[in-house]
Amino acid sequence: MPASLIAALFFTVALLVTTAYFILGSVPLLILKHDTPKDFRFVRGFFNIYYLAAMSAGSAAAVSYALAERPAFAAGAAALALLAAVLRRKVIPRMESLGTQIQAGGTDAIAAFRRTHMSAILVNLAQLVLLVWSLTAFPPL
Repeated sequence: MPASLIAALFFTVALLVTTAYFILGSVPLLILKHDTPKDFRFVRGFFNIYYLAAMSAGSAAAVSYALAERPAFAAGAAALALLAAVLRRKVIPRMESLGTQIQAGGTDAIAAFRRTHMSAILVNLAQLVLLVWSLTAFPPL
């Protein structure tokens, strides 16, 4: 087995573990009231770290699959890395803005923050399901 394919599989597992860990870690955070700066900063930071990890693992997997001459998997991994980058650029500033509104006493902002939190979890759950499905339907070996 070529080293590039071994690396691709390693980074695919890293992406799976990262995404599963994020989902398992972010769902319990929904019990937070999101009404204090500490709450929304922690949640925002958790999402930010996940997006950075997903971008890194997805990009490395894409390059590795490309070197292993698996263009469909390379494109899929690149799409996941790009999705993480887009979500990071959209979700993190939205959370920051809502956090500022929460600090100013905006009760509507708490509900909007929860919706943003839940939406991001659902997108990442769909991403995990798609990733697992693609690996079972089209084995990369």
